[in-house]
Amino acid sequence: MASSDMLFNADHGYLEGLVRGFRGGILAQSDYLNLTQCETLEDLKLHLQSTDYGNFLQNEAGPLTVAVVDDKLREKLVTEFTYFRNHSLPPLSQFFDFITYGYMIDNIILLITGTLHNRAISELLPKCHPLGTFEELGSLGIAQTSKDLYNAVLVDTPLAMFFQECVSEQDLDELHIEIVRNTLYKAYLEAFYEFCETVGGSTAEMMCPILQFEADRRAFNITINSFGTELSKDDRAKLFPRCGRLYPDGLARLAKADDYEQVRQTADCYAEYALLFDGAGSGPGEKTLEDRFFEYEVKLNMNAFMNQFHFGVFYAYVKLKEQECRNIVWISECIAQQNRSKIDNYVPIF
Repeated sequence: MASSDMLFNADHGYLEGLVRGFRGGILAQSDYLNLTQCETLEDLKLHLQSTDYGNFLQNEAGPLTVAVVDDKLREKLVTEFTYFRNHSLPPLSQFFDFITYGYMIDNIILLITGTLHNRAISELLPKCHPLGTFEELGSLGIAQTSKDLYNAVLVDTPLAMFFQECVSEQDLDELHIEIVRNTLYKAYLEAFYEFCETVGGSTAEMMCPILQFEADRRAFNITINSFGTELSKDDRAKLFPRCGRLYPDGLARLAKADDYEQVRQTADCYAEYALLFDGAGSGPGEKTLEDRFFEYEVKLNMNAFMNQFHFGVFYAYVKLKEQECRNIVWISECIAQQNRSKIDNYVPIF
């Protein structure tokens, strides 16, 4: 065992062992087969009790709803993540901070959008993702305008470094809000990628491919969603994260793309992305491109557990559990709506 690995175990070995144990509790295909056979949400609750989820729904009074299942699934994941984060030491604690920044961006954009529509911040705060909360989030409630909110974000939040570099006060209007979101994500992914490279070792080896894919997925989605909008090709190119495998040649081709077929041709230059686009469609029985992306993301995150002494297992576990939550919520929706024809359209993890 290398000395660096011994030092890793001294500081982070307990948490790595714990997260690997939690990974063993992720639902298997046999669990999904049982869930899809459930006739009611109460049946689903009973089956989940036989898994690592245990009695997480036992205190719910009244009829069980999909919203309750969703909230409790998220609550359980947040509890686990918070335990990891509270017991971590640098640089793992900084790594956990980076995981939360993505959720913080979504929360801030939610608050800005609500402010632009004259909704009270206090009304929006309960809708924020709990992994993206921070101490100063409550103080943003005093902001009455988008200008006040912008100044508060710059001064009081962990996202200040991203806002200062890439977002101006004039950008905070309804027309530019999605541009702001993607600009912040670009800066965030590039900073996260640089941090993982700085940590080095197995963390860089496992995390960099995951972040490269996330950057490329955003570039593909930004390009496809920009067709038929007022977003110019130059502005589109500025939103592409430059830490993926598409950089620089693939991004240059996406910046010039005029339709979906040209995006597909760009993907054909990269073996793993060509396979994703080839298997995607919108017809009956076909998987959407989004589903294909989710499947590939699951594969990358599962691969993170094939190596030891690195931080990537924590990121991978959070993403795998999020996919599991989406799967359970999808099955719950199909049961609640009695639409069993689509109940198998979830993304398997094992």
